[in-house]
Amino acid sequence: MEEESTEEILAEEEAKPAPKEERIKEEEIVEERIYTVPLRKAWIAPPNKRAPRAMRILKSFITRHMRLEARKEEREEEEESKKLIVSNEVNERIWSRGIEKPPRKIRVRAAKDKEGNVTIYLAEGD
Repeated sequence: MEEESTEEILAEEEAKPAPKEERIKEEEIVEERIYTVPLRKAWIAPPNKRAPRAMRILKSFITRHMRLEARKEEREEEEESKKLIVSNEVNERIWSRGIEKPPRKIRVRAAKDKEGNVTIYLAEGD
């Protein structure tokens, strides 16, 4: 009886999906770059709108530098548009001091996979 339960547990462990970090490594990364994104313009906004503006600035910066925007002809042909994914770590770093005081700049690592989706992570050591 104990042998059967042990085998079932082992079978269940093998069926579980890989941890998040392993899945990221398994995805084929076509291009990877490290950027220091200036968020100074977010401080022009009223205090209660600074962190959301910093997120918009970050997304527009990465979209521009990783060439995420497709041409109009390509957009019409493609049903699925390319995605920009912000990791939880980056989001928490921008919001770490609250809505009124986002960081002046942030160092991030942008990774583009084979489908054209870009994921933003914190740069190593930050």
